[in-house]
Amino acid sequence: MRTRHREPQTLGQGTLDRMARILAARNIAPAAVATLVDEPEPYSPLDALLTGMPPRYQAAVADHPQVLAWAREVVEASVAPSRGARRQVTTGPSLLMAGVVGAGKTHQAYGAVRQLVQSGVGVRWRATTAADLYADLRPRPGTDSERELATVSRCPLLIIDDLGAAKSSEWVEEVTYRLINRRYNYELPTLITTNLAIKDLRAYLGDRVTSRLAQMTTRVEFEPVDRRRHRAAA
Repeated sequence: MRTRHREPQTLGQGTLDRMARILAARNIAPAAVATLVDEPEPYSPLDALLTGMPPRYQAAVADHPQVLAWAREVVEASVAPSRGARRQVTTGPSLLMAGVVGAGKTHQAYGAVRQLVQSGVGVRWRATTAADLYADLRPRPGTDSERELATVSRCPLLIIDDLGAAKSSEWVEEVTYRLINRRYNYELPTLITTNLAIKDLRAYLGDRVTSRLAQMTTRVEFEPVDRRRHRAAA
């Protein structure tokens, strides 16, 4: 059976007049129709990505060899939910980037997400600093902190920036363990940056968290150069 392909039809003036009368009867401004008719094309995946990025990192491009290798592994691990559908990030390896303040870790993390999108895979992601994460998860009236923890834990790709910058406590260690443990068990890709030396993480995070990070992440030590100050001096 042959399928006929029809060319798009233009609405006639009579149809437009009837629409205008219906809208007027419902107190809907004609401008609203123009907005609907002239709606721009949907965002490209890269455009959508940029709207969720802080302005400072919207032009970030990953160029560190180990970061690029991580992105390739995540792309290879992505799967299509159905035949013909775009592949989605669901599971994959994690990456821990350690180095001094200003070494470029956050830049590389956002650049890695761009690399994933440009590789053609779909990815739902979230980025937060460790300090902001703890603030969001701290129990307080009117907030379901357990539900928020579950949401963050299940995010297909999570960036945790500046792990170790917040003041350590038993509560911080317990929340971090619960978050990392779930992502470890479900093999959810996690990008973590820290200003602590890798050898100092155990004292801050405790044995349980450090052990899981050691198994789930590739660890990258950045050169001890503050690139922010270097650029400012230049």
